[in-house]
Formats: sequence, structure tokens, C-alpha cells
Amino acid sequence: MTVMHDEYVQQLTARAKHHLAARGEGDRSGHVRGPSQPKPLPAVGERRIRQQAVVVKVLARRLSPGRGRSDQGGILACMAEPIDPSFADAELTAFIEAVRQDPGPSARAVGAAELRRAQRLRAEARPPGPEIDHVEDLTVGSAAVGARLYRPSAAFRPLVVFLHGGMWTIGDLESHDRACRRLALRTGTAVLSVDFRRAPEHPWPAAVDDCVDAIRWAAAGGGSGVGIGGPTVVMGDSSGGNLAALACLRLRDEEGPLPAAQILVYPNTDLTLSCPSARSKATGWGLTADDVVWGAEQWVPDPSRRADPGVSPLYAADLGGLPPAVVVTAEHDPLRDEGDAYAARLADADVPVQHRCEAGMVHGFLTLDTLSPAAAEAGERVFADVADLLDHVR
Repeated sequence: MTVMHDEYVQQLTARAKHHLAARGEGDRSGHVRGPSQPKPLPAVGERRIRQQAVVVKVLARRLSPGRGRSDQGGILACMAEPIDPSFADAELTAFIEAVRQDPGPSARAVGAAELRRAQRLRAEARPPGPEIDHVEDLTVGSAAVGARLYRPSAAFRPLVVFLHGGMWTIGDLESHDRACRRLALRTGTAVLSVDFRRAPEHPWPAAVDDCVDAIRWAAAGGGSGVGIGGPTVVMGDSSGGNLAALACLRLRDEEGPLPAAQILVYPNTDLTLSCPSARSKATGWGLTADDVVWGAEQWVPDPSRRADPGVSPLYAADLGGLPPAVVVTAEHDPLRDEGDAYAARLADADVPVQHRCEAGMVHGFLTLDTLSPAAAEAGERVFADVADLLDHVR
């Protein structure tokens, strides 16, 4: 995402409030479209379904497994689309307008260490998440992977193994602490947030190894001593969605214990960034496509490997036999089309899939709930999806 320092975030927040005041718009949470009043969106209509099929066919023609992304000109030269009046609420519109006026330094210019420092400051400044009965830091699996366990009550609960986003380079237990607390309370499940190794210090496949290790630990009953019982599902947002998809593919291929389901929220599925939205939404929508390219370069330094199914699940030859999936994408997101295309490919492989594209929404909405009432509601819909899915797999 666009790099935001602590003082820069304060400037954006102040500017967003100024935009709202200038337009005479205050808190519009009472007017946000809820689940019962969705706004019709081509992304979930017949036109997008046809586009999904075209995307998959075009990618199959244009990209061979050994071809990587060496030319960034298409992304770097792409101009941002105009501000769309169909943003989900005024707060989100004001925020994106402020980001466009002053996007800040790029991830490429700043580097991983400074990105992490700035993210820690943002996490500290964010309102704390809701109180929860039990929160415990622990290590899991044969490699003693760090993790944080959230339990909404002392009763035995199914488990959501949560894999945070952050371009494989940033993000940690603190960046998604609030989201994990909301998830645990809304679904009534235990949540295990995995502190997997990050690039550039630990390039691929370290993060996948850690995530698979955590899932194997849960499936083998490792959580029985800490109140975990019932099915285990895996969930990830952004690059965490990429890791969740890759973990499921590896466990299927190794005939290991598969999660009961996979929940992929605006996932990276194509590290070559070859889908159309990576260009049409390249800049000016919160997540910058070149920042994702930079993250992919840190995690997979060899460009010829980025179209390999081991890092880009969209290019897997066979998606059959994978767990049921929920795939949620966002309308104004450079990763939208690759997430949509992956959902279409799962469905073509007869994997049960629930898929939608959130109207008027941007990348990262799970952690934008304090900024935008509509983003908070979009997150609540994802949590409802998880709860419904668990009801069907118990």
C-alpha cells in the first residue's frame, strides 16, 4: 500500500475531515448500504462473469509458467482512474481524495525496515480492538512458529488460522490484532494469528513453510490443550490470502491434512500482476501496484519464478480437490481481477466457492473499519461468511 508515516497519516485524516466538512457531510453510517441493500455492481453481474472467463483465457495465452514480470512500464506509466462517485461512503471517498493529493513515498523508495516502523506507529495510534476473554502469545508447530491465539470464551472452539497481509514484507501480530479480535467475537471461533517469517530477510518459501506448519499443528490436535476443538479453516487477507491459497495447494499435493475451508480476502494470486485491474487501478486507490511489485521482488527475487504455481496460485494447472472457498475482492483494487479469476478457476475445478466483489470498496478494508463505516460493514460481511461456512463444515 502507499507508505504512510505517523505524521503523514495524521495529515491524511485531517484532510479527509476537511473534505467532509467542506461538502457538509458528517457521519454517514446511517446511510451506508448494508447486506440487505447492495448496490448493483458489474463486478458481480453478468459482465464481470464474462470478464473472468476472458481473463483466464487471456492469461493462459499470454503467460507461460516460466515467464516472469520484467517490464514494469505498463504499471508505472498507468494513470489513476478518476475518483469514482460510487465509493461506498463519503469517508472512504475523502480518504482516497487525500491520498491522491499526497500519496507519500513509495515502498521501493523507503524499504522494509522503515515500512515496518511506520506500520508499528499506525498500529499503536489505532483504537484498540474489542476486549476478548483470552489472548495468548505462543509458538506452534515443529519449527516453533510465533503466533497469537484469541479465544472468545473458555469453551472449546473451531479454529481460524489467520495469515496477515503486508506484501510479504510487513504486517505482524499487531497490525491485524484489531481485525483478529473482531473476527473471533463475530464468529465465536478461536483465531490463531501466525507470525510467519517475512521477506526480504526470509524469501519464498519460508512464509509458506511456516503457514503449513501452523495448519499441520492445528490439524494434529496441537491446540487441544489451549481450548481448540472442531474444524480448522485458513483465512488470509492480501498477501496472506496468497499464503492461504498456497498452503492449501501444498497440503493437497503432499496429501497432508487439508483445512476444512479457505477464506481469501482481496488475495494476491498472480505475482506477475498481469490482470487488467493491476493497470486500471495501478495508482490512486490506496494500494499502489508498484508497491506490490516491490513486495513480490523481495519475496521472490528471481523474476522468472513469479509465474510459477508455487508462488502464484492462479497458474496452478489443477485446482481440484481443494477446500471450499470464500473469495472476497474489492471494486477499486489493483488485485481485483486476479482474485476474481482465481474464484472462477476454483469454481471451474468443482470447488464450492462463494465469491463477491465488494461494491465501492478499496483494498485493505478489513483494517479500515475505524476510518470508514462502509469498510467496517464489509468486514462484518466477511466475518458472517466465515461463521456461515463453519456451520456447514462442522
